[in-house]
Amino acid sequence: MTEQYHARPKLGQAEFIALIAMLFATIALSIDAMLPAISDIGRLLSPEAPNRAMLIIGAFFLGMGLGTFVSGPLSDAYGRKSIMMLGGGVYCAASLACYFAGSLEMLIVARVIQGIGAAGPRTVSLAMVRDMYRGREMARIMSFAMMVFMVAPAIAPLVGQAIIDIADWHAIFLAFVLFSLTSLVWLGLRQPETLARPDRIPLSPRTLLASAQDMFSHRIVVVTILIQALVMAVLVSLLSSIAPIFEQHFDRGVEFPYWFAMAAVFSAVGSFTNAKLVMTVGMRRVITITFAAVLAVSVATLGCLTWGDLSPTADFALFMIWMTSLFCMMSLTMGNLNALAMEPVGHIAGFAASIMAGLSTVLSVIIATPVSQAFDGSYLPLVLGAVIFLGLALALMALTRKPLSS
Repeated sequence: MTEQYHARPKLGQAEFIALIAMLFATIALSIDAMLPAISDIGRLLSPEAPNRAMLIIGAFFLGMGLGTFVSGPLSDAYGRKSIMMLGGGVYCAASLACYFAGSLEMLIVARVIQGIGAAGPRTVSLAMVRDMYRGREMARIMSFAMMVFMVAPAIAPLVGQAIIDIADWHAIFLAFVLFSLTSLVWLGLRQPETLARPDRIPLSPRTLLASAQDMFSHRIVVVTILIQALVMAVLVSLLSSIAPIFEQHFDRGVEFPYWFAMAAVFSAVGSFTNAKLVMTVGMRRVITITFAAVLAVSVATLGCLTWGDLSPTADFALFMIWMTSLFCMMSLTMGNLNALAMEPVGHIAGFAASIMAGLSTVLSVIIATPVSQAFDGSYLPLVLGAVIFLGLALALMALTRKPLSS
């Protein structure tokens, strides 16, 4: 049977957008639905050191970073659908391993493998959109998909908490399997392959090495990878410790999913704001101003925690303002940082996107882990880590204003 390529999918555009959004949402669900379970996992699997349970968040990010290194080049060589289906299969198998894990160590290893599997649909779905659409139409498709995707972080903790209330935290992993299988069946039955065999790029160590040398010859690529790693480290450390902070510091564990959802909605507002600002102010200025503003908020928060005498209500309000500023920062900077990095490497876009995403994600986990493990019942270590990371990111932004190296 002859395969059809570079044509509109047989599913309608609205259905295609929904499919892509669902593939994206696997990531948010896999991270945020686990947040309400961290304290329970710590009490059950690591009662002597409950902070270690926070590693299940970083473990998924680590696996996702490792998987991103290979999923892009593999999809260029073997086609989009096969790699997405393979990644989804790995994700489902790892989710079942998480369900049956009898120790924290086994759970962490399974979460790393789960992240590796999730990297397939995450990375390759972007390539699939690039295969089918160009220019403004591609941007339009991605904008609609991201609008749907941004709902996932808001509702994922609510879903996780509901599953815990009905069963227990183990059942969350069965929900992951069901969600992923739904998207894979949808993909397999409705979406044709988008990369024609003549357009596929065989895996070649020489070609990969030449592409890597080309990519890293551009200083802006190296600098933006480091900046993205620092920014993501703030996010990873926050997500790893946010549920214990609500439970132990504020005694608001039951309310956590609802406050988290509210902050996630503000993140969506940041995305819409960025779409307007970037066209008039420019990417570099948006990033720099955002870093400076959130750093100022973080320094002020650190000062209040260190020298202030806050009431419980004021303390909680301060934390919510600070946390929301971080979520908005992610919306206002990460897309722009990716765009800056891709400017000089458009001719190797698939390879470059995989390597940049993989490196920044792995580095962020390495940087964030000491911060999350320093949790002492308060959010002071988290704010201190954010001040350091954002200060470094802001300093590195100065290097992006210089001419690109040849």
